[in-house]
Amino acid sequence: MKFLGVFAALTMLVTGTAQAAESVTVTDVTGREVTVEVPVQKVILGEGRLIYGLATLDSEDPFERVVGWRDDLKKADPQGYGLYAAKYPRIDDIPTFGGIKDGTFNIEQAISLNPDIVIMNLEAKGATEEGGFDEKLAAVGIPLVYIDFREAPIKNTETSMKILGQLTGKEDRAAEFIKFRSDHINEVEKRLREANPEKPDVFIERAAGYSEECCMSFGNENFGKMVEMAGGVNIAAPIIPGTFGTINPEQVIASNPDQFVGTGGDWEAYAPGMGWVPVGPGADMTEAKRKLDGLMERPAFTGIDATKNGNIHVVWHQFYNSPYQFVVIEQMAKWFHPDLFADIDPEATFKELHDRFLPLDYKPGYFISSSDTATN
Repeated sequence: MKFLGVFAALTMLVTGTAQAAESVTVTDVTGREVTVEVPVQKVILGEGRLIYGLATLDSEDPFERVVGWRDDLKKADPQGYGLYAAKYPRIDDIPTFGGIKDGTFNIEQAISLNPDIVIMNLEAKGATEEGGFDEKLAAVGIPLVYIDFREAPIKNTETSMKILGQLTGKEDRAAEFIKFRSDHINEVEKRLREANPEKPDVFIERAAGYSEECCMSFGNENFGKMVEMAGGVNIAAPIIPGTFGTINPEQVIASNPDQFVGTGGDWEAYAPGMGWVPVGPGADMTEAKRKLDGLMERPAFTGIDATKNGNIHVVWHQFYNSPYQFVVIEQMAKWFHPDLFADIDPEATFKELHDRFLPLDYKPGYFISSSDTATN
């Protein structure tokens, strides 16, 4: 009788789980309507850094659904990858793929993993369609959805988080994160609207020091948009028509920005020995400060007001490709308007995000300024 009771309980559990699954129509960030059985159990991430979003929902184990992913996280964010690998060692065994855009994504391998869903970054859409990957997935009944934390993150982050919430069956958790994010953004915008301070001219350099060439930057989107939201004027916006582009050193000198913000990270795997500033979780801030000082020795920057006045900053590059970008908006607002945002603590905001939504303990190291005293 005891055995029968246990068997009945297990039967109810299995039946209940099966009944919990349902077919829903998800509208992705491109407007495509995709029918998916949710909650999904097996996911392929077309970019490894999409784990930043998934981790806010599956905070007990962000990798429990991941059966395959692109191999970029380990190279683009080795500090973050190391922290996740220390807690979830099996991530080293998750099958990896190359990129869609560079033609190294193995569609046959992806299909063989029998995923419930393939999640791609919006930027991969053109290459996905050009390579016929969308048709091949559809032919075997594997849904594909696009989300976006990179091309137009301010516009698409909320939608992308809602999509992840639908797919994982964690809509309430996604709504909680969305509110946390929007509350912080709204407070920055409210203060700027009411105070209407003079806006500094800002040059935002993408991957500062990554190469000897100057200078990669942002147009009206991504970090370019975030500069504007933080109460600055993005000097590259009139020059760069899209999200990403370059401006020449002479344009930087002529614009004479009041503030310089570069993005940085540990890119030894991509650009060994170059001048990038290795900010990120648990970064060596003494080394970061040394390399930050080196950035401003480049000819385009030695004479600008930002350098003369000590308004030189570097932030973690991956804010540009994650749902955490509201934290860096706070940080830039504090740099651009220190009196107006004197009581705002971006480090505390990011720590609260970790405490409430992420499986990792917060480790400082995401921001550095020329005026900082390096400590670890």
